[in-house]
Amino acid sequence: MLTMPEQNPSIPVRVADGLEQLATKIREMTVDRAAVAVTWAAVGVIAFIAGVTAVVWLLVGIFRALGALMGTETAYAVVGLILILVGAFVWSRRYPQDRSAQQE
Repeated sequence: MLTMPEQNPSIPVRVADGLEQLATKIREMTVDRAAVAVTWAAVGVIAFIAGVTAVVWLLVGIFRALGALMGTETAYAVVGLILILVGAFVWSRRYPQDRSAQQE
């Protein structure tokens, strides 16, 4: 009958501890970082939606106030002018300032 050689009981414990440390380190480098990224992405989406909603309600409030003060046609003209001016400003800033130097 074959008998197993006696093993040092600390070797299996050390191997198990090493594997657990390795698994913990890999989880910290992958899953934990991904969880943080997903959390911040969700917060960003919620903040974006809240911001867009606030801008829409602000425009509705401005339009209603102007409509009550000046009339509906003038309110359309003023809100349209505000949106055109904001759009022109954003359009003028669509490229960085140093882009004109790269084209030359």
